[in-house]
Amino acid sequence: MRARATSAAAVAALVAALAVGCGAGTKPEVVSGASVSQGHDLIAHFGCGACHQIGGVSGADGHVGPPLKNFKKSIPFIVGKLPNTPANAARWIENPQAILPQGIMPNLGVTPQQARDIAAYLYTQ
Repeated sequence: MRARATSAAAVAALVAALAVGCGAGTKPEVVSGASVSQGHDLIAHFGCGACHQIGGVSGADGHVGPPLKNFKKSIPFIVGKLPNTPANAARWIENPQAILPQGIMPNLGVTPQQARDIAAYLYTQ
């Protein structure tokens, strides 16, 4: 009988771990100290939509870079190298050439704060 109790407890623990891993009961990722609305405005200011499709940004319908709609879920690795996390997204936005020299994403002079704001907006998509 004890073996069954242990098995039931082990199964319950596994189910709970899988639920957390799949996002159940977790908080949405937040970019610390960032402004989603400022990020939206910065995307328009820097002209990101000339190369990318970005939801909720007027005129953001480019086809040079990947579409950034559903950014958090549709892009598992940024530039195929970095796990898609808010910190890595901000790092990439701030200085893409440091991560992928010779890549086509230009360094636009985005400050660290601006990069966090843009990443915050992308994580709402």
